[in-house]
Amino acid sequence: MDYTKYFCGEDGYCLDYKKAAIAILPVPYDGTSTWIKGSDKGPAALIEASGTLEMLDIETGIDVSQKGIYTLAPIVEYQSPEKMSATVEKALAKLMDDGKFPVLVGGEHSVSIGAFNAMAKKHDDITFLQFDAHADLRQAYEGSEYNHACAMHKAQELAPIVQVGIRSMCEEESVYVNEEALFYRYRIRQQNDWQERVLKQLRQNVYVTIDLDVFDPSIMPSTGTPEPDGLLYHEVLSMVKKVANHCNIVGFDVVELCPNKQNKAPDFMAAKLIYQILSEIFK
Repeated sequence: MDYTKYFCGEDGYCLDYKKAAIAILPVPYDGTSTWIKGSDKGPAALIEASGTLEMLDIETGIDVSQKGIYTLAPIVEYQSPEKMSATVEKALAKLMDDGKFPVLVGGEHSVSIGAFNAMAKKHDDITFLQFDAHADLRQAYEGSEYNHACAMHKAQELAPIVQVGIRSMCEEESVYVNEEALFYRYRIRQQNDWQERVLKQLRQNVYVTIDLDVFDPSIMPSTGTPEPDGLLYHEVLSMVKKVANHCNIVGFDVVELCPNKQNKAPDFMAAKLIYQILSEIFK
């Protein structure tokens, strides 16, 4: 058996869909990225790296793999970003109907659009919480409303969004900014209470979308558009933990990993991020 195809590898995977509480959905799509290509290889690299994780999470004291983590076959849809988004939406809707906790693994950030649609239809009282270096608020980019640069504009059409770690945007995007719900990186550095401010912006149900370029390139260089002066691992994880303790996280995604064969550390970091978030949600 090729354990590299299953999240948590030989020690923690689950092959029985009916018994699994958690479903990992890989979407290796990289059709609209505009600089460094390779996020279509991100899901496979992340899942392979997850095979080296220790199953006991030290901070929560639990082995979340015992809840059952099932890895689905990748969604391979390259016809158009619109078609890919529709396929993701349908897949996420089925997972939720089956009672699974969904984790979407990209691919570029456009893969999240289908998840936003599915979540908004399932949950009335929802907020989309974004961790990202970029605002992704363009109405359209390079002729498509489903470009990775438009992901949060699409989300904002469905429900309130909260944006954390932003340090890059264009003038066009600034028109769509909600200043109370946008936490720029430079302001985070100046505010000791920024996490409490984030929590005040959230509704009861929260879907979390994490673009890995939210992290500083010193620890996460393997992204499509790395931006300097990013957040550190503990800053993102501690914020997600507080959200898990105060709200109902209904699903999340991790996107934009562009793996580098000469540096596996970012692959492992992305895998551990997923595992630690799951441990906090299911503790």
